[in-house]
Amino acid sequence: MAQACTGARAQGRTRLHRNSHRAGTCEGTFWRSTTRQEVQRIIRAAQRYELHGRKPGRRNGPLGSIALEILALFGNLVSFKTGRLDPSLDWIMDKLKRSRDAVVRALKALRDHGFLDWLRRFEPTPNEGRGPQVRQVSNAYRLFAPKRALALLGRWSGRPSLPDDDDLARADRKAVEAEHVASLDLGSFASFQCGDTPLGRALAQMGQALDLRESAKRTESQSTSYSYIPM
Repeated sequence: MAQACTGARAQGRTRLHRNSHRAGTCEGTFWRSTTRQEVQRIIRAAQRYELHGRKPGRRNGPLGSIALEILALFGNLVSFKTGRLDPSLDWIMDKLKRSRDAVVRALKALRDHGFLDWLRRFEPTPNEGRGPQVRQVSNAYRLFAPKRALALLGRWSGRPSLPDDDDLARADRKAVEAEHVASLDLGSFASFQCGDTPLGRALAQMGQALDLRESAKRTESQSTSYSYIPM
């Protein structure tokens, strides 16, 4: 799906990852609605896949323990209604108390083995200068369950969770979601609340405009304070 979107490459002094896409333009064709049961099935399949692929005497299997932590975190964070899932790398690191390299390696393992895909994104900035003024923002993620992993679940692939486990999962999900929402800017918050709808896109554009205006004001204020030299 990512190939259907219009990409962007770095120009001038702007540095973007290859095949980055403008935030707010491609997520509607990338994200998919899901259910709690489907997300739990993906997590169980990943756990079974990790155990099945672990070699004797080795601590980790093909995914690794940090990858399973990330998958569980994403399972609590993803919006069932819209499929929205776009935490920043810094937020993931802070939540799991893991290093950047460890998180990046775990994300790559999840993608390489078919449990995760992502869309790199960018957004414009209020900076002045030659060429496009943009910045990299958090990736849009999507969860998967590869067939070879689902096959390991066998007849347990559709087993529902126990009531107590379900209550705990809902409570944990609410806590993780609340923490993530608190870290969003105005545009991202509007998209999170309303999803990929005309109202959500309109509110997101308004929020991004307000964020850019406030960012420009802060930049101008800092520039003015630095140019003042008391006599």
